[in-house]
Amino acid sequence: MPSLPIQAVITSLKAALSMHDEAILEAPPGAGKTTQVPLSLLNEPWLQTQKILMLEPRRLAAKNAASRMANLLNEQVGETIGYRIRLEQKISAKTRIEIVTEGILTRLLQTDPSLEGYGLIIFDEFHERSLDADLGLALCQEARTIFRDDTPLKLLIMSATLNGDAITKLLNNAPLIQSEGRSYPVSFIYTGKAKQGTWLEQHVVNTLIDAITTQEGSILCFLPGIREIRQVENLLIDALQAQTLDQVIIAPLYGDLKLEQQQQAINPAPIGKRKVVLATSIAETSLTIEGVTVVIDSGLSREAKYNPNTAMTTLFTRPVSKAAATQRAGRAGRLAPGICYRLWSESEHAQLSSFSTPDILQADLTGLALQLASWGIDDPETLSWLDQPPAGAYQQAKALLAQLGAFNSSGHLSKHGELMASLPAHPRISHMLIRGAQIGLVEKACFIAALLMEKDPFRDSGADINIRLDWLTEKPKQHKTLWQRLHKQAKHYLKLCQSFSSEQTNTHIKSEQQAGLLLAFAYPDRVAKQRSKGSSTYKLSNGRAASLFKADNLATSQWITAGIVIGKESSSTDFIPLAGILNPTHIEQYLTDSTSVNEVIRWDSNRIIAEKQLSIGQIIVKKEPLKSPSKEAIINATLSYIRQQGINILPWNNELNQWRDRVNFLYRSNTDNSKQGGLEHNWPNLTDQWLLENLEIWLAPFLNNISRLSDLKQLDLKNILLALLPWPLPQQLDELAPERYRVPSGSNIKIDYSQTPPVLAVKLQEMFGCETTPTIAHNTALQLHLLSPAQRPLQVTQDLKSFWSNAYSEVQKDMKGRYPKHPWPDNPLQALPTAKTKKKTT
Repeated sequence: MPSLPIQAVITSLKAALSMHDEAILEAPPGAGKTTQVPLSLLNEPWLQTQKILMLEPRRLAAKNAASRMANLLNEQVGETIGYRIRLEQKISAKTRIEIVTEGILTRLLQTDPSLEGYGLIIFDEFHERSLDADLGLALCQEARTIFRDDTPLKLLIMSATLNGDAITKLLNNAPLIQSEGRSYPVSFIYTGKAKQGTWLEQHVVNTLIDAITTQEGSILCFLPGIREIRQVENLLIDALQAQTLDQVIIAPLYGDLKLEQQQQAINPAPIGKRKVVLATSIAETSLTIEGVTVVIDSGLSREAKYNPNTAMTTLFTRPVSKAAATQRAGRAGRLAPGICYRLWSESEHAQLSSFSTPDILQADLTGLALQLASWGIDDPETLSWLDQPPAGAYQQAKALLAQLGAFNSSGHLSKHGELMASLPAHPRISHMLIRGAQIGLVEKACFIAALLMEKDPFRDSGADINIRLDWLTEKPKQHKTLWQRLHKQAKHYLKLCQSFSSEQTNTHIKSEQQAGLLLAFAYPDRVAKQRSKGSSTYKLSNGRAASLFKADNLATSQWITAGIVIGKESSSTDFIPLAGILNPTHIEQYLTDSTSVNEVIRWDSNRIIAEKQLSIGQIIVKKEPLKSPSKEAIINATLSYIRQQGINILPWNNELNQWRDRVNFLYRSNTDNSKQGGLEHNWPNLTDQWLLENLEIWLAPFLNNISRLSDLKQLDLKNILLALLPWPLPQQLDELAPERYRVPSGSNIKIDYSQTPPVLAVKLQEMFGCETTPTIAHNTALQLHLLSPAQRPLQVTQDLKSFWSNAYSEVQKDMKGRYPKHPWPDNPLQALPTAKTKKKTT
């Protein structure tokens, strides 16, 4: 084997695994851990004749690692070294080292929890913290505790960047072995971010031109996503002169490329040429891209974050972590001394988070929840995790599984759920495959499942999924390689579905409506109804809004099912790039697990509406009149209507409002004076707030025959409220809070109880001869508004004696000339009170 830095710690690693059942290996990029560690451990005594299973996060990494290891043994892949990835495997009876993608481990464990025949599981590139890797590690620990007492199943965690302390603690204080470093040093150039007004892509191209001009070797450029890769590729082609372009191979590298194209980006450049590989984070891992000595890192990655409240995954562009930046830079030093351009500053680098957020903290947990249920685990806390699955996201995942029929009435996995767990697909897709097979649409269900797993080849042709299905059922004129891959995947699903498929093809559902129904099996929360006729905006059954392009032919359909929904960071309306026409009658016929039937009593257009509604999520599918709604339901709907409209919808009048104000005055007096030995605390609270909050207590008993607004207006509200005043309060009301007060002139003036304190507005002359302020309710002083002959307040006071002594003379001077026909005596306390002018009093 070639001499690589990892060889310096192989002896220590062997010793650790001979004495312990767990070990952790931290080795920088280029150290050789992926290829040399499994081969070095193959003949260890503790392994005996058992096999090594090594997990890789991506298909390309698994195939490349198998190829390199087989080459080191001068063998073909499939002999000592083999691999398993989706739809492809090369293994034989001779195979001792199996390299698999991470999800395959869970399948192996579900089939045989003891993993008989395997002696070591290696989790390579564990720093990526994929959901499958975390789940696989948790289940491995559980399985070996239960099933492997006699022949221990050993675990080895490998990565370039690890939170070593946390993993050591998780794995029974496993020994941590660290490799010295990369093969060659890497120098850093911090360019800072793009200048204001310059796009990221142009900043990247400017840096690429500088590197092509001043550096040697091939270049690996990290970009956040496919869109940026395409834009940089186009800009770079335009920027390079023809002669330079002839010497440079521009090679994109991302997960959605077919493996042959990915391999082209990885292979060495032809003699006399150099490569510029434009890659996503796929190139951070165990891929060795031949000839690379320069890395240009945009410092960004695109992460999928799941929102359990909307059951949607949204893509976010975020700064990379320090660990990811280290991984990326390490690509430059694998084969020779290298250069890494970082398109940010050193101070910004210091502020980066140490590690990327693990998938388990931000991903859709539906698949994990189903696999745990299949394992017999209801509470994930019973397992050992590096990070516990978030409770909210986990409960939302279980709720979705229940909606898909995965659980029986006792909360355990149903037969349908067991079938879902056995299929190698997301639970939504598994449910669609099973239901589609049961109703005679298995072939179309398999094609849709395959389509949803690949990048959409017709993203510019409208959202209608039938365009893609028509292409799949004909001989392809374009995208031939993808067509072949999709057919291979669909055939794989078709084989798995044979045991539960209907023998007859469904001919009762129109062909153009079949895909929409099948999508609704997978995504009942994405059934969508048009907001209004001709609108391209739809309401999803999960309550969110989503839209098609306005010119999309599918926008003529009132009902659709969205197969894909793209959330936007800054928008409350999502985008639908893929959907199928849905017949709403199929919702009632086939989606009973996802629908609900409710009796709805509500007010609409000033009258009671009683309906029986069939709903899917937050969308009403069908409604019909409810012939005999219960009186209780009608009363509750009326109370809700009153609360919605406000208390003033009831038949109040001035007299009743004045009466209520008097009662509320006494209630406030109780509250204010109860601690000082004032009024007994037995007057009711008749404020708007109390009345609305307690409608059930005082109003509900009188609503038996109410069904229209006109009925509400006929309520005898006075007598209804009087029922809240037990004897002898009605009599005490007139004594303690009289409606009117007799002033010295003999007038009976109405008291305004809507203000605090209550107001007595009276013409000043009518109070002549009165020295003390009028009082009510156990000496509560009224607030006097002493009025001019024009009925405007001259003085506001609760101290009448003080007014006569101090303020009256100034009022007299001002008013005497203005209103000479009215009396303004020098001594008001000796004058006769009057409401009349001087002439009428003589």
